[in-house]
Parts: sequence; structure tokens; C-alpha cells
Amino acid sequence: MTTIYDVARMAGVSAATVSRVLNGHSSVDPDLAARVRQAMLDLDYRPNAVARSLRRQRTSLWAVIISDIGNPFFTSLVRGIEDVAQEAGFSVVLCNGDEDPDKETRYVTAALTERMAGVIISPSGRPTLINRLTEAGMPVVAIDRQPHGVAVDTVLVDNVHGAETATAHLVDSGYRRIACITGPRRISTAVQRLRGYQQALRASGRTVPEDLIRYADFREDGGYQAMASLLNAAEPPDAVFVANNLMTVGAVECLVDTGVVVPTRCGVVGFDDIPWAHLVRPSLSTVAQPTYDLGRAAATLLTERIANPAKASSTVTLRTTLRVRESSVRSLPQPNGQLADGRVGPARAR
Repeated sequence: MTTIYDVARMAGVSAATVSRVLNGHSSVDPDLAARVRQAMLDLDYRPNAVARSLRRQRTSLWAVIISDIGNPFFTSLVRGIEDVAQEAGFSVVLCNGDEDPDKETRYVTAALTERMAGVIISPSGRPTLINRLTEAGMPVVAIDRQPHGVAVDTVLVDNVHGAETATAHLVDSGYRRIACITGPRRISTAVQRLRGYQQALRASGRTVPEDLIRYADFREDGGYQAMASLLNAAEPPDAVFVANNLMTVGAVECLVDTGVVVPTRCGVVGFDDIPWAHLVRPSLSTVAQPTYDLGRAAATLLTERIANPAKASSTVTLRTTLRVRESSVRSLPQPNGQLADGRVGPARAR
């Protein structure tokens, strides 16, 4: 097995110089560093990662604990994290918390046991887990969700503004009974998106219809069941704002199954863009998040935290974009008596 001393002999430098190159020290003369790297290539030298982590007290791995690996929202987000991690010389281990506090706890335990270099986490609502990481000296960044009662680097989007914009759009489109399907009460994104919905209605001079608010689980089946419950109300809604992408899919599926025409009988706006939102008919209006940028921002904060553990915690908040498509714009009567979707509607008075 090739050793650090073999590399040093071939490069004509000391073993200490090879060690400094391996650990990324900038004090090594560039020509010497180039000779060391060439010798490593020629000898096919592979550093002993276990031994290096023991010396440095950390591995070169990040744990990225997301709340639902089945949600396409996280695909681009994790890519943003990974791109920054690779640039900084780290690798990413993806962990699916699955909205399950017990699974999340096990992943946090593993990150601490394996002495990972840092953790990026979308917390399910337990601040004790983040406290456990910070108290152990683990660099950590919370992403997507605001942890309560703990000072930690955080990357969010402006959930209140995004939900308010979506609901205001439904108001402006002429809908009268606008419902909201939001997530679990313990999760900050659900609370903030509900608040934005409520603010938009109050800003338009309306009261908030408490009978048209449903709390679900941020999953497709939860969205389906919540929409079914709304349709069974004494006065069903004529529009709905849905607080995440998977629940939006479930809600639309319920509307299709029950024969409710979108957007004529029920307008729909979902939070989180969906890759195929523009392909379905009617195409789906959504509040788009800058998911890749969220990931990059979180990874950048983590690299800064690793480099400077004592720096003050910070919060980065990114803006959302409302993408208006067919599902939230009512079809208007045409001069020939047809609706814009081709169905026959009442003819205009002549």
C-alpha cells in the first residue's frame, strides 16, 4: 500500500508538506503542491479517510436530512447543496426524515456518531434535535422550515408573501369562497402559508372562512381527503389555495374524481412549482420557490459556519414567484356563447 512517505520521496518534499497539501493548507508553495499532487496520481495514492477523520475529529461528509424524499421540491434543493459541497471538498449523505421525528432523531444520532463535518436539516418541528447538534459543536443549517427557540443559521422563502400573493390572485379572479388546505400545525411553513392566506382575505375586506380551512399532512392523500371534506361542506368553496405541491396533486385528483371542473367551478393555486404543472390541462397555477438557490444558500452558510464556528447566526430569506396558469383563471363567455374551454355557456345579450 502506497504511503504518504512514498509520495514525499517521489515529490522530493517532506511528509509534513504532503500532509499540508492533503489538508488544503494555502501556505504550501504552488510548485511544491503541484509536485505532490502529480506524485499522488503517479503512485495512485489514496488517503486513509478514517485515519484523517480521526486526526481532524471530523469526516468530510455532510448529512442532509430532508423531510420527504418523495417530494420533488427537494430534488433541485439537494442539487444546489451538492454543487456547493463538491466545490468546497465535501460529499453529501442524503437522509430521509420522512416527516417522522423518530427517524430524524436516528439520523441526527448517526451524524454525531460518525463525526460528520456538518448537517443541513429540514426539521419536522422538534427544536431539541437542533439543540442537540449545536450543543455537540456540530455545524448546522436549518432549511425550508424555521426552527423555534434556537439560534441557528437558517434558509427560508417568504412563505407569508407567497401565500398572500396566491390568495389575492384568486380574489382578483372573481372567486368568492376561497378555501385553504395547509399542513400540520407544528410546522412553520404550514403556519406561515395559512397566515398569508388569511392576510390576503382580510386585505380584500373579507372575513376568513374558518369552515374552509383544512389541516393535512403535506402529502398527496392528505390533500385528497382535505379536498373531499371541503366539497362535502354545506357551502363548498369555489377556489382553493393548497400549501404544498403533493397536496395540490391530491386536491386536483379529488376534483377530477368528483367531476368538479377546474377552473370554472373551482379555481386552484398550489404552493411549490411542479415540473409538469404547465403540461396538464388545465395547466396548474403555482407559487414557485427558488429551490436550487435555497440549496446553494444553505450549503454556503454551512461552509462559512465550518470555517468560523463562532460567527453570529444568520437567516437568508428568498422570494417566491406566482406563476399564473389556467387552473386559477375563470373562463369568460365568448361572443358565440362558448366558454374559453369550448363548453357552451350563456350567450351575451345583444
